[in-house]
Amino acid sequence: MVSAARARPLQSTPRPLPSRPTHSAEPFRFRATFVKLNMSLLGRVFFAPGRGPRRFFSYGTQIYQTTDAFQSKFFPPVQNVMLPPNSFQGKVAFITGGGTGLGKGMTTHLSSLGAQCVIASRKIDVLKATAEQISSQTGNKVHAIQCDVRDLDMVKNTVSELIKVAGHPDIVINNAAGNFISPTERLSPNAWKTITDIVLNGTAYVTLEIGKQLIKAQKGATFLAITAIYADTGSGFVVPSASAKAGVETMSKSLAAEWGKYGMRFNMIQPGPIKTKGAFSRMDPAGAFEKEMIERIPCGRLGTVGELANLAVFLCSDYASWINGAVTKEQWDTIEGLIRKTKGS
Repeated sequence: MVSAARARPLQSTPRPLPSRPTHSAEPFRFRATFVKLNMSLLGRVFFAPGRGPRRFFSYGTQIYQTTDAFQSKFFPPVQNVMLPPNSFQGKVAFITGGGTGLGKGMTTHLSSLGAQCVIASRKIDVLKATAEQISSQTGNKVHAIQCDVRDLDMVKNTVSELIKVAGHPDIVINNAAGNFISPTERLSPNAWKTITDIVLNGTAYVTLEIGKQLIKAQKGATFLAITAIYADTGSGFVVPSASAKAGVETMSKSLAAEWGKYGMRFNMIQPGPIKTKGAFSRMDPAGAFEKEMIERIPCGRLGTVGELANLAVFLCSDYASWINGAVTKEQWDTIEGLIRKTKGS
């Protein structure tokens, strides 16, 4: 791809661009809003009236247009692992929701830095494939354990298996989550329970069970919870998730105050919008509102899994040993406006 700094603008007024492909065969995959262009535009920059340049890149024989805003060129993502090699050598990391998306990214970074990782989720086939992929990539063993965090007995068995195969964890990342968008007046009690059981109860079950085992073993650890920006601001249409994630943050801050004496730290990350198959595939399955969302972000682009993973491994490392009970906002934007338009309200 030719950078915006080197690319030259079109001299003539361009013809209207064709509409982007819908990719209807992949309804659950988050996609950037791309516009298919003529091959002759490769490596050029188009200056639309009142907007920044739109950069083009190829995928196979096709040319696409990114929706990143002009200022994004000042904030390019760095995908390299930022900590020194072997920063987690000899340490054990346990990650829920570790098979895909953010969980997979954090596991990859931790494993590449020397950690022995154990990932858990409901889908064992996905977990095993991810574990094999990361192990072959980093050379460090990644274990996969099937676990539904809503089931307390299953959580207890998972923690026992974790300790058996890898030892007591030094790092615990609560990343398992669930969410959907709905006007609150249409929510059933079961819908509320489904989300709170995963997000709040599941996080509590994992945290308390591991924490009690660590206290018995007289071993410290660092806990990290992946929450959401609306955990402290609130947001319409995601009331169960917002309420549950707010509960996770309050629990984490409370344990930071109470269990520091046992050598445990508790921190939280509120990620901004990141391209994954998870949250934003539900909010914006067709990519219709990505451009508007980007305009709300000061950096002019969506975040990447690698950026979230770098922040996570820093907070879980000894470099952050004085950080406890902290909430880190990775990026800010207003989600509710996007949700309102998605729901047509």
